[in-house]
Amino acid sequence: MRIVSGKYKGRVIHPPKNFKARPTTDFAKENLFNILNNNFDFSELKVLDLFSGTGSISFEFASRECISVTSIESNFRHHAFIKKAIEELGVETIKAIKSDAFRYVKSCKEKFDIVFADPPYALKEIDTIPDYIFDQEILNPGAWLIVEHGDKTIFGRHPAFIELRKYGGVNFSIFENSKTS
Repeated sequence: MRIVSGKYKGRVIHPPKNFKARPTTDFAKENLFNILNNNFDFSELKVLDLFSGTGSISFEFASRECISVTSIESNFRHHAFIKKAIEELGVETIKAIKSDAFRYVKSCKEKFDIVFADPPYALKEIDTIPDYIFDQEILNPGAWLIVEHGDKTIFGRHPAFIELRKYGGVNFSIFENSKTS
């Protein structure tokens, strides 16, 4: 797993061979972050990374020097790996929390500029993620929710949906919080 840009560009993080997480491909990450770069100033962003897996997305945001990145992962081994990688890289802006993503969001008192969710593609609740995030009111005005998903999931009818980007088998559905306060 390689960090594709920013101050940690080119750094490689090696998850254990028996890891069950499916990291976002470098190609898909690079394209997603190009879109984000055209719409946001990374140095002003507070980011929430749900279903963090290997932490790949959290490290990309931290590498671009976001204010803070909160990484949520429920699997003990994956969470421990993320914490170890944070320490090895010397990253100070990622807070790794071992928690169920839905439980964390329900009790969250913070607001974020970007919420990235990369659940298992077969998660039966995947269709509920946008409504759940918007109902919990954790997005700042103008903030984006990005859900990574497979081809079988379609979010285009959601009222906050703004765009779908496809990179091979990786799909990013982007939603925007259009509320002003």
